[in-house]
Amino acid sequence: MFWQRQIIFAAALGLQAYYYNFWLSVVILVGVILSEVHDYILVRQVLVWHGRGEAVMRMFMRRIYMGTVLSAGVIAFYAIAMAIEQGATTHFMSLFFLFAASLFAAMNNHQLLPVLLLRLAIYGGTFIFIPLYDIIRTSAPIDSQLWMQFFTVLFVVYFIVDCSRIYLNFYRSHLRQLEALTAEHEKTKVAFIAKTEFISTVSHELRTPLTSIKAPLDMACAGALGELPEKAQKALLVAQRNANRLSSLVNEILDFQKLEAGKVTMQVEPLELDDVIASAIEMNHAYAASVGVTIETGHIDNHLLVNADQQRLQQVMSNLLSNAAKFSHGKGRITVSTDLYKDFARVFVSDEGIGLDERDRVKVFEEFSQLDSTAQRRFGGSGLGMNISKRIMEALGGDIDYRKNEGPGTTFHIDIPLTPLENATGHPSPTRERHHESILSARTPKKASSPC
Repeated sequence: MFWQRQIIFAAALGLQAYYYNFWLSVVILVGVILSEVHDYILVRQVLVWHGRGEAVMRMFMRRIYMGTVLSAGVIAFYAIAMAIEQGATTHFMSLFFLFAASLFAAMNNHQLLPVLLLRLAIYGGTFIFIPLYDIIRTSAPIDSQLWMQFFTVLFVVYFIVDCSRIYLNFYRSHLRQLEALTAEHEKTKVAFIAKTEFISTVSHELRTPLTSIKAPLDMACAGALGELPEKAQKALLVAQRNANRLSSLVNEILDFQKLEAGKVTMQVEPLELDDVIASAIEMNHAYAASVGVTIETGHIDNHLLVNADQQRLQQVMSNLLSNAAKFSHGKGRITVSTDLYKDFARVFVSDEGIGLDERDRVKVFEEFSQLDSTAQRRFGGSGLGMNISKRIMEALGGDIDYRKNEGPGTTFHIDIPLTPLENATGHPSPTRERHHESILSARTPKKASSPC
């Protein structure tokens, strides 16, 4: 509140210098400067103090008291000097500035009660001294205006004391609330850490036996353990499907826990986006076919380089494709296409399914959330997939969002940062329109990828 005080001081001293005594204003100005310099130096020293040493603390308190006496004394001296210059009168100007200083103290000096009491004692004594001095030196009778001013001053002093009490109670109440919130916050942090460790431990403990169950199931279903009776094969297929579902759920919980704790390190590197898309389509082709959905490609920019973590980008693409297949009707179609958007490559995944309302955007990307959360819901899942995808895209410097199609279904899109382009000479490519040509001129033909 430095400048607020200086404006008040400037107004008070300016009026006194112009209407009363210029040199007296200069003397008071010197006192104000000394007070402000002392407080500034003290504050700087307290701010670099580490809170250790009782002797240092007592020294600071003594200096705070000294600064309080100095600053309050300057204001009291101003009011008394002004009153003496005015003579035996109502002293509106001097008492008004004294009242303003008292109210300022009541509002802003409640952190240290002894300092507040010391400052109010100086101001209160000055308030009473000014009219009492006039009464004594003029021997004013009880029916004089000076006595009325004295009684009015007593009322004002009471008002200031009461204001100080109210502000002090407000401060203490807010301080108690802050301490309670701090304590609750600490409890919440402890609970969050315990929850995170519990989820991590349980998930890891589930993964080991699940792997030992899943491996023989996969072998049996693949025929590696010999021919099985038809009923046994059907039962094992059900067990295999549920083991895969449980494995996916455990992996999602582990991913969510790592992302929430900020323990996931992204291996960002230049990737050819069309390769990532082709791999994701291949990985999800069998699942889409099992629910009667086909995956098609629209316009795909060939050899478009993006900066991303291949494994995590594959995870996001697989989640979008599997969700699109899951929520599509039988014989539906999923279309994957790409485009350029500012400094990003935008990948669209459009389905012809049930369609999402754009008002449900918050719920779609919320953790452990599904639009149909009833026990009789048609589609299973942890409700973590879209939240994990959003966290991954944000960690990669991109984004994920969706819009409802004009016809049936929904179109999700992800924005992936483009790789800084260089042409064959190593200089930046001049235009975005030459993105593909620039890459093709700088790269050698790709090797055939492994079928695995």
